[in-house]
Amino acid sequence: MQPSAVPELAHTHARPIHWMATATAVAGVVALSSVLQPDHATAAAPDAPHTRSAPAKALPPDPDGVEFPLDCGPVKLVVKKQASGDLDGDGRPETAVAVHCDAPMGTPPDGVYVLIQAAGSAEPRVVATLVDPKDRTNVDDFAVRGGDVTATLLGYSSADVPSCCPDVRETVKWRWDNGAFVRSTPSDARSV
Repeated sequence: MQPSAVPELAHTHARPIHWMATATAVAGVVALSSVLQPDHATAAAPDAPHTRSAPAKALPPDPDGVEFPLDCGPVKLVVKKQASGDLDGDGRPETAVAVHCDAPMGTPPDGVYVLIQAAGSAEPRVVATLVDPKDRTNVDDFAVRGGDVTATLLGYSSADVPSCCPDVRETVKWRWDNGAFVRSTPSDARSV
């Protein structure tokens, strides 16, 4: 065994006196902490009035198991994107979803739907179609922000454009207004 390049230091060897001093210090801290304890915590100030708890916040509708107005034949339906928020200002969240059929080839078109779940109901349901799959569009960016559903739609300038290669890009948003979702497109949001 080679000698260490660092000289041995005296304090690195634990002697019985060191162990005794450490044990005495730990015992002293434990004894002192058992005597000096803080007051018991309370949930409310002693003279505060009793208040009711707030109602539980409603969960957004879950798209799993919802019947969408989309016929996929033998293939299953896929929820591509989803986003939730209060879209109609009633204090309860809605869920916007982009769905398509899980086609084995090609680029299946997306449908965009809004789901609600009525108070007391266990089943969410579709209340609005924002994009119909018959429009041959695909959803790229998708979000709910400030009560608006926003999306970037990829589409086709003509029926001659192959489904693999959308050549139109459009940013759109939908806002609940007077009992319906109104679509708007910023003037500079369309490109070919």
